[in-house]
Amino acid sequence: METTTFFTILIYLFYLVLAGLGIYCLILFIKLAHRGIKAFDIYINDKTNRN
Repeated sequence: METTTFFTILIYLFYLVLAGLGIYCLILFIKLAHRGIKAFDIYINDKTNRN
């Protein structure tokens, strides 16, 4: 009985860590996409204003 509760707690902890990593990766991806959009805007602005 004790090992079952231990493994259950371990599985819940694993899911919690996995969810935390997923949220962290999502935040990093959003930051990367935001930088990419800024860089793309600068690139387009540079190409359209070139003489």
